[in-house]
Amino acid sequence: MKIFEKEMKICLKLAQKGKGKTSPNPMVGCVVLNKRGEIISTGYHKKYGEFHAERDALLKINKNEGHTLIVNLEPCCHFGKTPPCTDIIIEKGIKEVVFGMKDPNPIVAGKGLEILKKAGIKLIGPILENECKKLNEFFIKNKTTNMPFVAIKTATTIDGKIATSNGDSKWITSEKARKKGRQLRKKYDAILTSSSTVISDNPEMKHKNKIILDRNLKTNLNSKIYKNGNIYVFCELKPEIGKTNIKYIQTPVINNQLDIKFILKKLYELGIMSVFVEAGGILNNSFLPYADKLYHFTAPKILSDNSGMTCFNGNTKEQINECFELIYEKTLKYSPDILNIYSIVKH
Repeated sequence: MKIFEKEMKICLKLAQKGKGKTSPNPMVGCVVLNKRGEIISTGYHKKYGEFHAERDALLKINKNEGHTLIVNLEPCCHFGKTPPCTDIIIEKGIKEVVFGMKDPNPIVAGKGLEILKKAGIKLIGPILENECKKLNEFFIKNKTTNMPFVAIKTATTIDGKIATSNGDSKWITSEKARKKGRQLRKKYDAILTSSSTVISDNPEMKHKNKIILDRNLKTNLNSKIYKNGNIYVFCELKPEIGKTNIKYIQTPVINNQLDIKFILKKLYELGIMSVFVEAGGILNNSFLPYADKLYHFTAPKILSDNSGMTCFNGNTKEQINECFELIYEKTLKYSPDILNIYSIVKH
């Protein structure tokens, strides 16, 4: 194994412990080695507002010239909720810093590494850069586009149907697959659905932040989805009075639909850094140009109904080259169903 790859993999594993808790910050893990190459301390960013991984690891050791610090993301050099990590790295007498990738955040973006270099600290990296970027794909999207990371979840029969022609959809997939779907939600800052889904399925969708696209305010406020969480309702015209846990956001309409780009920009302004879309075919299709990932569950069933509802329902296409292209990531089995995960190619 190449130099420091083993230790970087430990950093990545540590970082994942903060999954779903660090937003809008990235997931970061840290390992400290002594002169003999032995691990003497580890740390990770546990939760937004708490110590970053480097500080978490370094506070557990005394100052000792010659230690090596390994971290999957360039150490920060600015004051936020906590002091700069570069400060404590220098204070603790670290000899060399091994990093996985540079920080895409414009206020860091190489400045942290430059500060360490000027302090006489040897820099090694990037190490396992692709793996490090994959871990923090949400953070990279946020900092390079000022937009949330968007994922779409679908669950279909083999012939791509999400419901019968009269709307019956319970249940296409097994309890194992549905449980995995609920687990996936927890990775994201918010879950998003449409008024049609709320009306037809009356889902509860447990999550701390829930987004409903309800152009004409058709949904019943006694629906299960309104029972808990912070609710953001995007609509054409705001009501004069609403529930205290509901924030109504007036939204422009383009081509007879709420403006998806406006919605995503507004969510980013509100501090929502990642969005998990669970909806019907029309809304799923509207989000495709802005989505980054697709979680596609497939059940071993064939509906064989020409009028059945599909997971993506858009305009008629005449050429195959008009397809949205996906990059396959992996397949997971939740017997009898499977989950295929894809990245979505931007057009």
